[in-house]
Amino acid sequence: MSEPQEPFPYPPIDPVNFDLIIVGTGLSESVIAAAASAVGKTILHLDPNSFYGSHFASLSLHDLTSYLTSPSSAPAAAASTDSDDVVCDLIRQPPCSDAEIAWLDESVFLRENSRKFSVDLGGPRALFSADRTVDLLVKSGAAQYLEFKGIDESFVYEANGGLANVPDSRGAIFRDKKLSLREKNQLMRFFKLVQQHLDDAQEEKISDEDLEIPFVSFLEKMKLPPKIKSILLYAIAMVDYDQDNNEACKDLLKTKDGIDCLAQYSSSVGRFPNAPGALLYPIYGEGELPQAFCRRAAVKGCIYVLRMPVISLLMDKVNGLYKGVRLASGQDVYSHQLILDPSFTIPSPLYLSPRDFPRERLQILSQRDIKGMVARGICITRSSIKPDVSNCSVVFPPRSLYPEQVTSIKALQIGSNLAVCPAGTFILYFSTLCNDADEGKKLLKSAMNALLTLPVSGNSESILSVQSDSEDIKPIVLWSAFYIQKLIMSKFELISSTPTPDGNLNYNDLLGATEKLFGQMYPNEEFFPKATSPEDPTDEDDNGLTLDS
Repeated sequence: MSEPQEPFPYPPIDPVNFDLIIVGTGLSESVIAAAASAVGKTILHLDPNSFYGSHFASLSLHDLTSYLTSPSSAPAAAASTDSDDVVCDLIRQPPCSDAEIAWLDESVFLRENSRKFSVDLGGPRALFSADRTVDLLVKSGAAQYLEFKGIDESFVYEANGGLANVPDSRGAIFRDKKLSLREKNQLMRFFKLVQQHLDDAQEEKISDEDLEIPFVSFLEKMKLPPKIKSILLYAIAMVDYDQDNNEACKDLLKTKDGIDCLAQYSSSVGRFPNAPGALLYPIYGEGELPQAFCRRAAVKGCIYVLRMPVISLLMDKVNGLYKGVRLASGQDVYSHQLILDPSFTIPSPLYLSPRDFPRERLQILSQRDIKGMVARGICITRSSIKPDVSNCSVVFPPRSLYPEQVTSIKALQIGSNLAVCPAGTFILYFSTLCNDADEGKKLLKSAMNALLTLPVSGNSESILSVQSDSEDIKPIVLWSAFYIQKLIMSKFELISSTPTPDGNLNYNDLLGATEKLFGQMYPNEEFFPKATSPEDPTDEDDNGLTLDS
């Protein structure tokens, strides 16, 4: 019989009373920790994991595999003797479901170099050079802890033509060999119209009536051909659903919002001298973003404790209001407000609460606002999908892979020059919105098959011999993972919850929801006020970001 394992020696926390307790170090939770600490709130920031980032972490291959396949479990704690509290156990749902992981080729190399990989859990993700994420990083001071590189190229997948460059600037349009002269002129005229509309000094504007109609209808009104429409809608505006399919489209983009998307993309292209494209990516992976905000919060006095599970809520027996939480160590800590990682929920029905306890409060807390699912896929290869290109994005518009495809698929390839994988390897991320796991995996596997080759029984030599006469040899997949994440929205109460990673390539919507949640929690406080203390300098540079050349 094996010896019982010694329990983890959880440290006591002192003090025990805080303005805010946050559970989980995902991007939203970390941003709120930094914002609340910047306005003087006392904060205890906990995470049951041994790493920062939660759903937005960057992990080694071994840790990522464990995270995706291990069921969540919370250790038991000592019983409370405080008669003034009702203890309500928390359930931590697995953050991902339907995970499939395959070590396909060179598994010995991958296992030996597991720690040299830094794989994003919430990918594909990137920042537009001119989006709100960059502004927030500079305003908050978190930018000083980060370094970025530009994404080299952006591609759109064409059903019959493979990868084509996204014509995102005047020079790119005229260099594009896949666009006809007529298409180039049409695209240039449309971009000129958008620029005139956005220029306050110009009188020629898009009418208010046109701004309210669907963007796809406006593009048709401008007599743009299907190819140009597809590029504008899915590769530049980054729309998810087929805008021509009224039955399947769950989110029809209006012209005014489409123009804003084009303006953001256009402003991002070439904003930084050594990042000529529209997109940026943090060196070491997306997990660096929540860590940067955590470091900012720690400077302001936020207390951090990792490997500290929260197992119960403490509720007032009389009025049912939140009071605090119970930790796995058995210690009770208290706060005015609580933010929970979206993987936490309260079991229902509430069998263990007293008969006269106002259960309707907990029933509200047990309800989660789930808006759908996002399927994610990750592949590791030995070669790039495009020769001489290390880092690139790819969009697969609806119907580009097969007729029933109603959502776009986003992909991002990251190479070793971003310090996320060993030299000579590449990480590719894929994501798409879906209704269920089967649909999501079908979409992702179709996209992967369009760019990559899966070895048969782990034998890559047979593939190389078959493809040796081919002009374009697809990269061979060494390792792959598929998984599903539920799209859970944020919620404001005395016990609030943050959103899960969405299906977007950038962080704009997620950070918008985070700022809104902060405003609901602290309506009289500014979201990251400008620092005035000489001990807390902010970057006065116009760009405020460090980019590696």
